[in-house]
Amino acid sequence: KSIFFSLIGCVTCLDYDEHYILTFPNGYGRQVNALFAILILNALSILTVPWIELGGECSINCSKTGYNASIVFHTKPFYGGKKHRITAEIFSPNDKKPFCSIEGEWNGVMYAKYATGENAVFIDTKKMPTIKKKVRKLEDQDDFESRCLWKDVTYNLKIRDIDAATAAKH
Repeated sequence: KSIFFSLIGCVTCLDYDEHYILTFPNGYGRQVNALFAILILNALSILTVPWIELGGECSINCSKTGYNASIVFHTKPFYGGKKHRITAEIFSPNDKKPFCSIEGEWNGVMYAKYATGENAVFIDTKKMPTIKKKVRKLEDQDDFESRCLWKDVTYNLKIRDIDAATAAKH
């Protein structure tokens, strides 16, 4: 069983007056079929833990500089393979051949291979600091801004009142 969503966004680098249009990977809510788990995988429990998996192609484009990237979030193969794999290619303006190729895990280490032959760690997400997001107070938000809109659902989930949380969604 799967649930699907898709998003497009814009990021602005104020220091350089650059605007990047980006697409996000698809998100899939996954759960192993319980009967399959019992029969094929010899699982001990009929209950499986669902997980979110990112998959599909994305892009990042800057109209000012012309630089762009093509990114693929690979879903885990049915047999074997790893979760969270990512590959990407970064292109200079008007070039058809990437000057950098990236592979690794989106929630771990990604490695870059440059057209010059140089290889390097591109980013290690485990070593990055966590930055607390800044959000306006609820009273300063419009009615249909996300936190304001979902405040009753969130509150009821925190106090473990599923029925009230469900009712608050309507």
